[in-house]
Order: sequence, then structure tokens, then C-alpha cells
Amino acid sequence: MTTTETFLARLDAVFDSARPAAVAISGGVDSMTLAFVAHLRLGADLTMFHAASAAVPVSATERVRDYAARHGWDLRVIDAGEFADERYLANPSNRCFFCKSNLYGALSSLSKAQLFSGTNIDDLGDWRPGLKAAEARNVRHPFVEARMSKADVRAMAASHGLYDLAELPSAPCLSSRIETALRIDPQTLRAVDRAETLIRDELSPDAVRCRVRQAGVVVELDEPTLSRLSDNGRVELARRVSEAFGGPQPVQFQAYRRGSAFLREQSA
Repeated sequence: MTTTETFLARLDAVFDSARPAAVAISGGVDSMTLAFVAHLRLGADLTMFHAASAAVPVSATERVRDYAARHGWDLRVIDAGEFADERYLANPSNRCFFCKSNLYGALSSLSKAQLFSGTNIDDLGDWRPGLKAAEARNVRHPFVEARMSKADVRAMAASHGLYDLAELPSAPCLSSRIETALRIDPQTLRAVDRAETLIRDELSPDAVRCRVRQAGVVVELDEPTLSRLSDNGRVELARRVSEAFGGPQPVQFQAYRRGSAFLREQSA
């Protein structure tokens, strides 16, 4: 038995212990892969929930809808209500707790099924306030129970021919681009999505984050992509990013740093 087959057997045991079940799908590799393999096992006993909002890239919502249509998922697209929560909008360092509390609270009101998330064991070493919200709602994490890492999840996606997922770059919610303590604003998040989309279309970078900081916008790119940008290229790209934000905006370019908009000392 291969490693992937071993993991799949572990996941099936988790799925079998939780009928009926529901998966919260963000549109990223983890939750999408979980939804796919869970559906193979549970079929009609599984419901998919996707919370669409300004914090979710348009491409992620489109990916969820496309997979649901192609694979016959029972998909329900909802509004989790986080944009009505001032605690979330204030953007403290534990913003994710309020986001996930709204999400899991909304899902609990819509379904009594066991709720699954796509959390993997690599996530457990990070500062993840959202995991506390999951614990409060008895959300289970099948990849954690199966002891699967991010690399294991990608390998599982590839083993099922889901190469678009296996190679999908990590993309946390758009609110993670806003510097801690700067207010979350839907228009700003949509501008971030527009800017990152045009940069992906133009440069095909391995990593891109359009950070919104006190001093302006910072475009973070992986080192190889950043090094390929000429001075004229930076000027032109800065102009287009500024346009995506609807007007004159200082734009800088820096090397990608994971979580660089997060300032833990600003906790509320």
C-alpha cells in the first residue's frame, strides 16, 4: 500500500465515523482536496459550504462552483456574516478567531452535520486563532487526524488527477493582506484581488501578495520574479496596481515574506 493509499484509508475511517458530514470550502488546495475525497466516500451524506465575501478571491469562488458542477457536489454558497462583526472589521491580531466564529456559527445554524475543515498538521505550528473557534464548535480536521502535511495533501490531489489543485499556490484570505489594526474594508479587499489578478496574468509569479500598510501598498513577489522586473517594468506595474485601487497610491516592491502584514503586538 502506498503512502497516499494509507492516508486515504485513514481519511475514510474518519469519514465513516461522521455521517452525515459537511465541509467548509475556501477554494484552496486543502479544503478542495478534502471535499473531493470526502465526496468519494460519503456521496449524498456530504454537504459543501462555501462562504463567499469580499475577503475571498473571485477565482476561489469560481473554482468551488466549477468543481461542484463537474463532480455533482451538494454545494451551498453562504454569507457567513463577518462583515457585520465590528470585532472582525477592526482587524486585531486575532481577527481570524472572529472570522471563523462567524463562519462556524453560521454553518452550525444551517446544518447539524459534523463539520470538517481542511486544516493539516503543518497549520498546527502557526499562530492560528481560527483553530480556537473551530474547537469551540467541535469542528473536526480529517487531515490532522490522518497526520497529513500540506505536501501529503498535494500528493493526494495529484494521485486523483487534480493537478490544478496539487499545483495551486497557497492563498490565505484577502484580509490577511491588510496590516494589523488597519480597518478591513470590502472595497480595499476587492482592489487587492484585482491587483493580484493582474500581476498573476502579467508575470505568472510563484508568489504574490499585495499588502496594504499604513504607508501605502507593498507588492511582494518571489525573488526570481522580482529580479526579472526592470526599472521601467516596476514603474508601469506600480501605475497599474495604483489604478486597481482607484487612484494615486504609493506602491513599493519587496521580496515575499509570509505573513508580513501580521503584527502580533497589535492584538486587541
